[in-house]
Amino acid sequence: MTSDDLAEKLLSGDRRALARAITLVESGRADHRARALDLLHKLGSAGRQALRIGLSGTPGVGKSSFIEAFGMMLTRQGLKVAVLAVDPSSARSGGSILGDKTRMDRLARDPMAFIRPSPSQTQLGGVARRTREAVALCEAAGFDVVLVETVGVGQSETMVADMADLFLLLLAPAGGDELQGVKRGIMEIADLILVNKADGDLKHAATRTCADYAGALRLLRKRPQDPDGFPKAMMVSALEERGLSEVWAEIGTLINWRRENGVFARRRAEQARNWFEEEVRQGLLARLTADAATRARMQALGAEVEAGLSPSEAASRMLATLGRG
Repeated sequence: MTSDDLAEKLLSGDRRALARAITLVESGRADHRARALDLLHKLGSAGRQALRIGLSGTPGVGKSSFIEAFGMMLTRQGLKVAVLAVDPSSARSGGSILGDKTRMDRLARDPMAFIRPSPSQTQLGGVARRTREAVALCEAAGFDVVLVETVGVGQSETMVADMADLFLLLLAPAGGDELQGVKRGIMEIADLILVNKADGDLKHAATRTCADYAGALRLLRKRPQDPDGFPKAMMVSALEERGLSEVWAEIGTLINWRRENGVFARRRAEQARNWFEEEVRQGLLARLTADAATRARMQALGAEVEAGLSPSEAASRMLATLGRG
């Protein structure tokens, strides 16, 4: 299938074409990369936009359950929802389980939804390198909301903020001193903190946890891109599907305010610039590893480091070599 045919099918909302296009942009082959860039160029003129929502949370918090319940609520309202679920890759084998479609089987069967698990490979922050391009493909295919589920909370999780319009942090009640377990950096980028599993025996603990985070958010400096009252903490129950419509309403309030005050467009522009700079950095690294002489020099210096040479000194020598080249 040519790039023109794939672009035409994708713009018409063909889900199979979307899956093929994402596979194409995730490929590491040089010929596939050239085709992917051509496809993205053709689709860029469509000018379609979706609401991009990043979502993260600690393992076991119920991210998949929340996404399924939240996504099905949106599809019932007539919205098309795409889920890009980034699974952690093994540092040894490079493999990933990619089990999100099995954990969200009801949403996976919804004709208004599309779920695509992708391996994070070696990318930090739980975001696959080509996730940005996958988001762009989902937008071109006519999806209204794109949810990007990251692999978990970590210091580099802020990367998701560089591709999303807002960021949801999902937490579970109980489990000890929860507030100490979340880094300040994650708190500062979260637009909404959602305490999930606010049902049954955990409802009281969820109420207490939500109050703790609401108090913590009040101590943080108010962000210029937010209206009064944001960021905020809320309780939800994916199991009982409670609090989901309230979350959607708060998302609408925040996004509308940002659009009216120019924050939304400015943030999208900054994200595009960050995307460009990241592509340049990754491209330079790819060129370095592709050059045989550079690889040999790296291996030689690596052996010297193992023998006792300071890693900083070795890096300085390597950079000096590249500068002379």
